[in-house]
Amino acid sequence: MDRRSWLAERRAAVELDYTKDGPTYDVGYDPVTPVHRRWVGRLVDTVPEGGWILDVPCGTGPYFSAVLAAGRNVVGADQSAGMLEAATAKCPAVRTEKIGLQEIAFNAEFDGVMCVDSMEHVPPEEWPLVLRNLRRALMPGGHLYLTVEETDPEHIEAADAEARRAGTPAVFGEVTTPETGGYHFYPDRDRVRRWLAEGGFEPVGEEFEQLDGYGYHHRLVRATGS
Repeated sequence: MDRRSWLAERRAAVELDYTKDGPTYDVGYDPVTPVHRRWVGRLVDTVPEGGWILDVPCGTGPYFSAVLAAGRNVVGADQSAGMLEAATAKCPAVRTEKIGLQEIAFNAEFDGVMCVDSMEHVPPEEWPLVLRNLRRALMPGGHLYLTVEETDPEHIEAADAEARRAGTPAVFGEVTTPETGGYHFYPDRDRVRRWLAEGGFEPVGEEFEQLDGYGYHHRLVRATGS
């Protein structure tokens, strides 16, 4: 199978998995850690009162209420219908759109953007496209809060060895889940910094959060230029 077809299958599998899990995704599971809440708060603080934040992919909308309570407005976007249904059930007044990171086409409509716990599903060749989309959605000088998942190097090396044995077109850093067809990509920090700089962002702050067997690198960046 060629890589383009393989990646299309992986993306479809991820979307299907989230849609199936949508109705029960929050049952017994809270993806929001205190570190997530703190960094969402930092993003919110960069947005003027009454300003607008894009939450993409918004999942089940775990941050909607915090943004609204802070006196800001939020739009949620996600490629999974199941996730959007769950988000709407929580906050019916919030506008949502069914669209993926690769297709968002907002143009200078938001004071801030958050992309939380999602970039791990974006393959390396699409990172620049997604960052351009996020940058275009921001007003000049707007801020982006982005998390990048990290895992043990041994896990990545084992997945790479298995991909070579299986003859799949995966590249180093990509990990698939056989039982769901799922997909994760784990870029190193220098590569992420380079992509962000090339995408028109400058660093504001960052923090690593270690969890059980994996972690998140939380980044706040600002759109540069006009």
